[in-house]
Amino acid sequence: MIAITKHLEYFRDIRCMVAPQPVSLRPFYERITEILGITDRIDENDNELRLMTSFTMDEMSPIEYAKNVHVPTFIIQVRDDGLTEPSDVQHMYDNIPVKDKKLFWIEGTTRRFDGYNYFPKNPKPMIEWFDAHMG
Repeated sequence: MIAITKHLEYFRDIRCMVAPQPVSLRPFYERITEILGITDRIDENDNELRLMTSFTMDEMSPIEYAKNVHVPTFIIQVRDDGLTEPSDVQHMYDNIPVKDKKLFWIEGTTRRFDGYNYFPKNPKPMIEWFDAHMG
């Protein structure tokens, strides 16, 4: 989403996109610091990240950049992902301005990597998406 915003010229021939498990860093770091019991150090983490990358957590969020995605987009996400919040992905999805989009929630797990492993075990939804948009 960030790359599309910054370098649209490389994406002009893209017909559709599948986005597995997109994440913003703020909810990711908030969850990790909660697990570690150091929620009072989120600002310190944000500052360290800025020193390493020149960007804050919020500046690296794809939420605002999603507004520049103008291709059919299929997002897949573990709803109860233990390392983020469902609202983060929902905001990204809501910001994508095309009508042809889909948000597929994986239920029954909290493990983030179950989202990455979903399509290899259950390829039908992704194959149907590509068949509908690549023909």
